Amino acid sequence: MPGPPFFEVSQVNTRYSSRRPGADLFELLGSMRFAVSLLMFICVASLIGTVLQQNDTANAYLDRFGPFWYELFDVFAIWNVYNSWWFLLIMGFLVVSTTICLIRNTPKFIRDARSFREYVRGSSLRAFPNRVQGQANASVGQTREQVQKLLRSMGYRYKVRDDGDEFLIAAKKGGANRLGYIFTHAAIVVICIGGLLDSELPVRVQMWVNDKSPIVENMLISEVPESGRLPMANPSFKAHLLIPEGGQSSNALVSAGDGVLVQPLPFNIRLNRFLVDYYSTGMPSSFKSEVLVTDPATGESFEQTIEVNEPLHYKGVTVYQSSLDDGGSRIRLTGYPLGGSRSNEFTVDGVVGQGTELVVDGDERRRVEVQFTELRVINVENLGDNAEPQPKPLVEHVASVTGSAIGADNEHLKNVGPSIHYRIVGSDGQATEYTNYMLPIELDGIPVFLAGMRRSPAEPFRYVRFPVDEDHSVREFMDLRAALENPQLVRRAAMQFAERNASERVQQPLLEKAARGALESFVRSGFSGIIEAVPEAEQETVLAFAVPMIQLTLAELRDLMRAETGRAPLQHFGPEGQQAAEWLQVALLALANLPDYPAPVFMTLSGFDQVQASVFQVTRSPGKFTVYLGSLFLVIGIFAMFYVRDRRVWVWLRPGEQGTDVTAAMTSMRRNIDFNQEFDRFKQAFSRLIT
Repeated sequence: MPGPPFFEVSQVNTRYSSRRPGADLFELLGSMRFAVSLLMFICVASLIGTVLQQNDTANAYLDRFGPFWYELFDVFAIWNVYNSWWFLLIMGFLVVSTTICLIRNTPKFIRDARSFREYVRGSSLRAFPNRVQGQANASVGQTREQVQKLLRSMGYRYKVRDDGDEFLIAAKKGGANRLGYIFTHAAIVVICIGGLLDSELPVRVQMWVNDKSPIVENMLISEVPESGRLPMANPSFKAHLLIPEGGQSSNALVSAGDGVLVQPLPFNIRLNRFLVDYYSTGMPSSFKSEVLVTDPATGESFEQTIEVNEPLHYKGVTVYQSSLDDGGSRIRLTGYPLGGSRSNEFTVDGVVGQGTELVVDGDERRRVEVQFTELRVINVENLGDNAEPQPKPLVEHVASVTGSAIGADNEHLKNVGPSIHYRIVGSDGQATEYTNYMLPIELDGIPVFLAGMRRSPAEPFRYVRFPVDEDHSVREFMDLRAALENPQLVRRAAMQFAERNASERVQQPLLEKAARGALESFVRSGFSGIIEAVPEAEQETVLAFAVPMIQLTLAELRDLMRAETGRAPLQHFGPEGQQAAEWLQVALLALANLPDYPAPVFMTLSGFDQVQASVFQVTRSPGKFTVYLGSLFLVIGIFAMFYVRDRRVWVWLRPGEQGTDVTAAMTSMRRNIDFNQEFDRFKQAFSRLIT
């Protein structure tokens, strides 16, 4: 006989255990500890996104963290933390968790808010800490009317339970307090959904579902295949659009992984004019775009000015003024070879944003690729203490428009004129960045041309100072550099130096040989070449002898070079002689730095035709209004929770020996000072009904 019951129990347990994993998961997802854990991770992500600059270049992060940590951090995409896979996953789980919590608790909260709890036992009121007891002289019916009138005057709604001779009056107010919890949790769900809608998730879903592939090669938009295009009806995107002055476009670019996707727009934008105003610091004070918008569906057009914080709203798409860029300015440069015995200058024509191949001095073995990256027409630099300028990143120019980079006036700020930035890529694929100024800059009282270089964006620019000749150019210096690699001129210069400085102690042939050897080592490796084989203790002595000898020999070589090139002889005395000596000193330092200047050529800007471009951020953000709705829910919820006070009162009336026995109790979800004060007022008002 005990068999069947045991079997039935075993069946029940088996069915229960088979459902338990799903029930446990549902319980976990809807638990408060799970939601709090998710919020903690979101706080950590927000901290990372605030401390670490987002969407910077990969090279900047590599220089900052090193290869090992860069690869590790790249797995978690902390460079774009708010669109990383794990952050979107956490947001999704938070939506699910809070939704489950709402589904489970909302009916309970609504029932509780609507319920008067009139089925409380009257005798249980004696256990409440906040209670009033006494007797009323009136009958039970009269006392009930007085109590009801009192409760109405205090803003309570009530319900009466009739137990024959006894009555229980259950009253409440502030039931909307429960709605605060509902609205607050709903706000979290709605805001998170809005954030997901405006994230990169919709684009990624389309890439997965519709097999879209980002474009990683340079090509015309007309050549982009269908797999690289998003639909015009794309519900959510954040794209960028660059238009040069006079240009137009109806396609924006959405960043996706290492490439981009083309996002068609429901209208066409033409940039008529791009206007920039500057502070005295050289930073833009404002920039704005005068555009013509055309609707291809209707043919209608209208003009509008787009400024920072004054975007264009049209057909559900918002166009913000984001930044400024070069729109393909045409530039003309004059180049000089930095090797060989010839100094023939040559002309290089280019377009900013494009590249060209360059054969130096007709030698195919010296072929390099030059990439022109930026033309800056205005460069206001701080030249205090003869400091060499450091070109500011474009992001600082953009920041100045919002007021975050405006500096105080500085008397050392000077406009040093236009500059050209370019990269030279060698045969090994390594690129070095260069910046050269079009006009001479006066440093230490001497006008010089600055040639800056750096191997990484994380490094500051290091400069070579080229002396300026009487024609305000570097031609004479370049001729002197070429003369240093002409053995005949070097021999003659060393001979003349020896003739002028030989003595009985230092014979002329020995001095001539020393001067030639010093010049050859100097040209090859700078001052380091002279002392590389000298013991450290003797290096200062050797330099004290070699540097004046090199400088004097260079002076002789300069005279010979000027005679060879048809220039007028130099005066070596008086003010002109002083200028010649200063020029030669700058030239000596420039020649000493040339071995560390990796470019095979020096190029100076000789002319340009500037074309400005405007950079727009184009967005379709359906989640924006969702977030607004969630924010409204959050305000309502917080107001209801903190400013709507829930109160419940029960009054038990039963016949007594000389009237009516009255027991009243009050409670609340939060028994704070306000509750105690309200109970004191209730007690005082109620005491007038009882003795």
